[in-house]
Amino acid sequence: MDLKESPSEGSLQPSSIQIFANTSTLHGIRHIFVYGPLTIRRVLWAVAFVGSLGLLLVESSERVSYYFSYQHVTKVDEVVAQSLVFPAVTLCNLNGFRFSRLTTNDLYHAGELLALLDVNLQIPDPHLADPSVLEALRQKANFKHYKPKQFSMLEFLHRVVLGQRGGSRRRHVCKAVREMPVRVNRSRLPCLGALA
Repeated sequence: MDLKESPSEGSLQPSSIQIFANTSTLHGIRHIFVYGPLTIRRVLWAVAFVGSLGLLLVESSERVSYYFSYQHVTKVDEVVAQSLVFPAVTLCNLNGFRFSRLTTNDLYHAGELLALLDVNLQIPDPHLADPSVLEALRQKANFKHYKPKQFSMLEFLHRVVLGQRGGSRRRHVCKAVREMPVRVNRSRLPCLGALA
């Protein structure tokens, strides 16, 4: 008798569903379709698997139906005004350090921290800087024959941080705008024309 012709009922060959279940990454299915008689463990796995699958389908269909119901709430209050008062434009110098107070030693030790120099102590984007500020930065960042001195962060902060020395806020804002490393066209901004 040839085994290939007719497999007997008590064949030791696993069925294709059992092969699929044992090679699948779908959790729980390999415990349902195992070789052997039906046991309580297989029934419990089947109930848990079908229950989880049913819960997934119910929740997914509910969320999809909610999405396609296009729920939205819009509340609009329309007010007609004859004239509008616009707020003043404020330019903030994100660089909180006075560029004019920086020394070569400051740039050597904290140039990367201030985003004025890169890791190699070179100016990262010279095309963005104001030409006069760029020239001053190039002079201060010339480290060819420079011997670094001891650096004190506390002394640096007291000497260089904007707003540390008192005085009016307007004076500090004016200094901040004048000392911005990035070029600002003050002629197009009427509020800054007086600061130039």
